[in-house]
Amino acid sequence: MKFAWVDLRTTAAEQREAVVDAAVHARLAGVLDDRLDTLATLPPTVQKVLLAEPGAVLPPEAGDVADVVLTRIASAAELDKLKLTAGDDTGAFVEVIDDATLKVACAAAQALAYTVVRFRDPTKIPLEIVIAAADKSAGRLICEAGDLEEAGIIVDVLEKGSDGLLLAPKDANDIFGLTALLGSTTPDLELTTLTVESIEHNGLGDRVCVDTCTHFEKDEGILVGSYAHGFVLCVSETHPLPYMPTRPFRVNAGALHSYVMGADNRTNYLSELKAGSTVLGVTADGRTRRIVVGRVKLESRPLLTVRAKADDGTEVSLALQDDWHVRVLGPGAAVLNCTELKPGDKLLGYLATDKRHVGWPVGEFCIEK
Repeated sequence: MKFAWVDLRTTAAEQREAVVDAAVHARLAGVLDDRLDTLATLPPTVQKVLLAEPGAVLPPEAGDVADVVLTRIASAAELDKLKLTAGDDTGAFVEVIDDATLKVACAAAQALAYTVVRFRDPTKIPLEIVIAAADKSAGRLICEAGDLEEAGIIVDVLEKGSDGLLLAPKDANDIFGLTALLGSTTPDLELTTLTVESIEHNGLGDRVCVDTCTHFEKDEGILVGSYAHGFVLCVSETHPLPYMPTRPFRVNAGALHSYVMGADNRTNYLSELKAGSTVLGVTADGRTRRIVVGRVKLESRPLLTVRAKADDGTEVSLALQDDWHVRVLGPGAAVLNCTELKPGDKLLGYLATDKRHVGWPVGEFCIEK
């Protein structure tokens, strides 16, 4: 679970109260400052993080006010000295400007309870190295972000990002943006088993292939359906085919009118997707992740319609390209060729309780058939 600290040191005085109120209300993890009197006014619901210079003599009350004390270090010798008195409330602040300070950051992340890193250069390669170095350590790695856009990049570095983010907000709006970023992880879905009722060959229509910027797992695909309340798990072209190479980034998803499930319980029509859009990748056991679309291919092909029902009687429909190499997933991640489906076969799907208006869930009366 990612967390965030707010750095108050550069926040304008007239914005500081609003920023602190927003951080407390948003339940961000902590507030960092180099002024003990500022930290002393904060409620106990947030960590109070004090930044100190090397060799600084802290006032006696510092231990009562600060939950975490970070010391700015730049050398192995300073780190060794800090480790002599390190405890669960001890950390380091390291600015990485070259290979030597990168090594200090890696060593600190392996040894201390908290390590905050600031990177001078825009490349994220040094962060990848520190994340890898800290992978097996019990401490928390926090990376400073210059703005919200950079924070969004940091959380995805090496697919895991740093444990925490440090952001110096300009105003309360940055707090709200940071909160939204931390809450952008995708929840697991409870998939259901669908029973095929019928297969109908429809003739020519337009279908969409979704080419993504990721490599799908063998039990992973996207949820597509003709109705907003029911989806079928369409598998990627990760599995071998006899007449063409695999396309592990592609899902032959269905007719252009179909809904596709995205993040935040939002749907799009397949026809709306374009380069830069996002869809929800879903595995056979319901794990999800956000996936970026690289392009879509809309082409005219023969179509077939698969109609299926859930155990509660909910009807699900999916229009697919009428070809043997187009596949869906069944229970146990079974890979099923759509043209070989027959009544009684089992599919994996997802039932949504909400109707849809421009992709957003809405509790209104609506019949789809």
